[in-house]
Amino acid sequence: MDPVLIPQYAVLDPVLTVGLPKFITATTGVDTLTHAIESYINLKHVAQTKRDGLKTVSLVFKYLKRAYDNGNDLVARENMQEAAYLGGLAFTRAYVGNVHALAHVLGAYYDIPHGYANAIILPHVLEKYGTAIYPSLSDLAIAAGISGTSAADRAVKFIRAVKRLNADLNIPETLANDPKYQIQDEHIPAMVRHALREANPLYAVPVIFGEEEMTEILKKVQCK
Repeated sequence: MDPVLIPQYAVLDPVLTVGLPKFITATTGVDTLTHAIESYINLKHVAQTKRDGLKTVSLVFKYLKRAYDNGNDLVARENMQEAAYLGGLAFTRAYVGNVHALAHVLGAYYDIPHGYANAIILPHVLEKYGTAIYPSLSDLAIAAGISGTSAADRAVKFIRAVKRLNADLNIPETLANDPKYQIQDEHIPAMVRHALREANPLYAVPVIFGEEEMTEILKKVQCK
């Protein structure tokens, strides 16, 4: 990459975001959360990306719903801008994962907004990863203000908190009741191939998915 393409500064002005519709506020916010989570649980993370990811998760859980409820809340908007910036730093260095690979194909096939796709897919992928990511999710849970009796307990509670955040932002668990975005059965095999081509070996995911896992996630999102 030519260094001239890399910005030297990022100017974060919350006033520019006060007019964002609720849907955009919600879905871009959960996209930011997805950047933080995927970069944190990836095997390629380093100390700096972990710090950025933890801070991002903390900010999102504290300020996203607040920004969603009141778009004129400049404190919430400013903190969400910082979260987006830090999440961007984290995933630029540590990459994303299977959530994004699937979200990209949903966007390519059906024009589903990127953040919306990520938000719906995220809990399904985290659950599919299982215990392999519990230690990392435990860290993220603590950053989100979630307590528990063990790392496993905190990890499970964190996934529940992600689902609850989606619900609070009026983001559905599946696309079943969204008439604008209906996944067609005949498209799924090709979508799976495209997602796998992106995810493997580009992303240092904690669990490598194959055709079976990718298909299962898409079927859950489709939920006919």
